Amino acid sequence: MAQPLVKKDDDHDDELEYSPFVGIEKGAVLQEARVFNDPQLDPRRCSQVITKLLYLLNQGESFTKVEATEVFFSVTKLFQSKDTGLRRMVYLIIKELSPSADEVIIVTSSLMKDMNSKIDMYRANAIRVLCRIIDGTLLTQIERYLKQAIVDKNPVVSSAALVSGLHMLKTNPEIVKRWSNEVQEAVQSRAALVQFHALALLHQIRQNDRLAVSKLVGTLTRGAVRSPLAQCLLIRYTSQIIRDMSNHGQSGERPFYDFLESCLRHKAEMVILEAARAITELDNVTSRELTPAITVLQLFLSSPKPVLRFAAVRTLNKVAMTHPMAVTNCNIDMESLISDQNRSIATLAITTLLKTGNESSVERLMKQITNFMSDIADEFKIVVVEAIRSLCLKFPLKYRSLMNFLSNILREEGGFEFKRAIVDSIVTIIRDIPDAKENGLLHLCEFIEDCEFTYLSTQILHFLGMEGPNTSDPSKYIRYIYNRVHLENATVRAAAVCTLAKFGFMVEALKPRITVLLKRCIYDSDDEVRDRATLFLSILGNDGLVDTEKDSIEFLFGSLEAPLVNLETSLKNYEPSEEAFDVDSVPKEVKSQPLAEKKAKGKKPTGLGAPPPAPVSGFDAYERVLSSIPEFATFGKLFKSSSPVELTEAETEYSVNVVKHIFESHVVFQYNCTNTVPEQLLERVNVIVDASEAEEFSELSSKPLNSLPYDSPGQAYVAFEKPEGVPAVGKFSNTLTFIVKEVELSTGEPLDDGVEDEYQLEDLEVVAADYMVNVGVSNFRNAWENMDEGNELVDEYGLGPRDSLAEAVKAVTDLLGMQSCEGTETVASNARSHTCLLSGLYIGNVKVLVKAQFGMDSSKEIVMKLAVRAEDPSVSDAIHALVANG
Repeated sequence: MAQPLVKKDDDHDDELEYSPFVGIEKGAVLQEARVFNDPQLDPRRCSQVITKLLYLLNQGESFTKVEATEVFFSVTKLFQSKDTGLRRMVYLIIKELSPSADEVIIVTSSLMKDMNSKIDMYRANAIRVLCRIIDGTLLTQIERYLKQAIVDKNPVVSSAALVSGLHMLKTNPEIVKRWSNEVQEAVQSRAALVQFHALALLHQIRQNDRLAVSKLVGTLTRGAVRSPLAQCLLIRYTSQIIRDMSNHGQSGERPFYDFLESCLRHKAEMVILEAARAITELDNVTSRELTPAITVLQLFLSSPKPVLRFAAVRTLNKVAMTHPMAVTNCNIDMESLISDQNRSIATLAITTLLKTGNESSVERLMKQITNFMSDIADEFKIVVVEAIRSLCLKFPLKYRSLMNFLSNILREEGGFEFKRAIVDSIVTIIRDIPDAKENGLLHLCEFIEDCEFTYLSTQILHFLGMEGPNTSDPSKYIRYIYNRVHLENATVRAAAVCTLAKFGFMVEALKPRITVLLKRCIYDSDDEVRDRATLFLSILGNDGLVDTEKDSIEFLFGSLEAPLVNLETSLKNYEPSEEAFDVDSVPKEVKSQPLAEKKAKGKKPTGLGAPPPAPVSGFDAYERVLSSIPEFATFGKLFKSSSPVELTEAETEYSVNVVKHIFESHVVFQYNCTNTVPEQLLERVNVIVDASEAEEFSELSSKPLNSLPYDSPGQAYVAFEKPEGVPAVGKFSNTLTFIVKEVELSTGEPLDDGVEDEYQLEDLEVVAADYMVNVGVSNFRNAWENMDEGNELVDEYGLGPRDSLAEAVKAVTDLLGMQSCEGTETVASNARSHTCLLSGLYIGNVKVLVKAQFGMDSSKEIVMKLAVRAEDPSVSDAIHALVANG
């Protein structure tokens, strides 16, 4: 058998661990496998060879078909041995080799014999192996034995059958679902593990029937579960039912909450923890509901068992993010955990205290953390840094001590991610707390004097260029910036040149000195640095390179209109021709790359195993497809494509979602259809759209789908005309029409002429947000100041009662369809006021910026002051009209 990893000599700490399998080769092990054919079997030696084979298989070693077959047939001869240990190894190797269908026949009789053996260990293992290697046709032959095994008196046999059922449910669900009665009986078992596995299998069988799951949970919550493991599982299922009911709009007293609360008094610690965690994760949980869970977690904080302390403090840490006041009663207990030997527990205790502490306790916490930081790894330090950032934003008056702490640890040893987290925190504090700006910028300047990370140096230099010129004494930063020109690599030198130019342009008194410094840079060894210095000298010297001061500001401080990743993709797709690359053709909206495109390229599957072609996705792909369709080719440039909107429920016979393509004076609906019925072929698939509730739209044309085979997505299109440049809205009802034909499964050929049928889809709405592309800006303040102040429109609105400010911020952001900037979409849990910054591109390629200031009174009534700036004043009016009517 395999020996555990041990040290050769415990007296030498520097000795490396070694493995008994080091240096073994597949060829040598296959030679040793001949021992399986000896007339007189040596069980110990055979077990050692099987162990080596299992090691090779688990290390990713591949066996050829011939090698695997030879080993398999040799192993089958070991069924002659009566040695129990060897028999267990035989079961393992057969399972790992996964023999083919024609080879399975060889061992099926032996395994079926063992399945009916008087030795329980043989029976349990034989069931596991058989269910792993046989297919559906052979499974029906042993189904009777498996049903008997589920209700067997021996818990090992019963558990083996239940676990096998869980695995087979993925491949042969129709067979496993016939075992419901036996599994139901096993749920009443006195054996803890049997009850656990039986409950898991029964839930999997019924998981698609919400009523059946609710009935199962309702029955079991009345005290029929003895196993702590099964009780934990039941708590999870109960939590899911509560979430489902709240998602479906059911209000009033939470169902099953009393059961969760009763589990807090269970004798098993795992059940108490699971119940406490479930209660804290309930949607919109109240302080009254939280109190019993917090109480038991507080008791666990002083437990002698590290695992209980860790579980309790981790759960409280999560609660502190949303309900910090509920956790304050535990602060004294958590302070004692700061010195816990387990650093994970100590880190969680500190970060929780930082979230729940009050202003008076900040200084004391900082002293404790200072001693603590040197003992933990970078990943834990990052968590502490992020908690300190949140604390500083919560108590702005304490910024000096918190900023000094961050600057001190910034000078200590640490990796890139740790240093980046500190720099990001200081930058956030500077942006949100104006009084902290000059102090924070000096800390960053001192850091880049000895920074080993090029990325961080360039980021800080860029930030200095944006914020430094607006301080009371900008000249004190010039020394730190110019030092980078002499002491750093080319990338950092180029960034320093840009920063110097920004100071020279924004601070008139510094322009002569900056010009002298930039002239020295034109002799740099790197061409990028020389080019930048020459360019910025031209701008500062007003030699006609740019037309106006506004153009200079846009050039130095502006940001790309399109996301960098979109620009890169468009440049890669650009084919050199006489027509120059058009920057305006780059998509403005940020869209994540589809998962399928991110996977590494490999051999494409073919034949029946090949996946069906996925619907076209991505702005560029949509634009190419639409322009290639003659009916839509004259619509002009595509402005925006929405995310797919589902028009059918999950697991229905036909799956349909729609993508809304917005043009200047047209809207095209792309219906992505999938036929999920294997026995059917759909032809002449079309969508009949009723636009009676969308008066400004008139249907132009439609493009039906000729054929829709099983599991092969296809697209149908319907185009509408609307007033040019107008954000027309409306509701559309949709009906899928088609001819359905029965098909022969083996050949896919239709068996009849088919019949006409239709399928009602969900309604579809075109809303105002569909005419806005959520384009972000890197520096909102500069973008706001550069926008014409004469186009600004300000008004106030009452948003009515809301549960939280975060809900109001999300509602307004979703209504406008704009991109939140600089992290302002995040609202502190106990905030009474908040400012959200939004940017976007309105139809007609009009830039729009929004400042939305929210306030909440004691009755949770929310008011909003909305300031809108746009390149076109009529768009500012349109945004306000949208909010007023929304």
